[in-house]
Amino acid sequence: MTVSLINPDGHVQVPLYHHVAVATGSKQIHVAGQVAWDGNGELVAPGDLAGQVAQVYRNVAKSLAAAGATFDDVVRFTWYAAGWKRKMYDAFLAGAEQAATELGITATPPTALIGVEILFEPGILVEAEVTAVVD
Repeated sequence: MTVSLINPDGHVQVPLYHHVAVATGSKQIHVAGQVAWDGNGELVAPGDLAGQVAQVYRNVAKSLAAAGATFDDVVRFTWYAAGWKRKMYDAFLAGAEQAATELGITATPPTALIGVEILFEPGILVEAEVTAVVD
């Protein structure tokens, strides 16, 4: 395996999350910002944060597969959330859990969630950039 995920002793434990990823592969994969569009460029789950998070994961899965990678190769997720408020966390987590079940995701790499005023266009609630490493 090219990626080892670590939670250091004494760090807070967060669901679906590790604090450190150590990658030993030689091929880096950088996935551009993915939003909740379907293959036709139509917004999936308008107004539904959980639904949009799950769609972003689906799009990331397709992008990783195109580069010969899986979620097991991901070393970092960076999420951007429009109008982020702490009360949105449960819906965000529900979407991540739905995607994990649907896509068989077990890896929980380091993740950042950054609140922004607006994303590419109104209605897009989340966007994710992903970095992966493979042999």
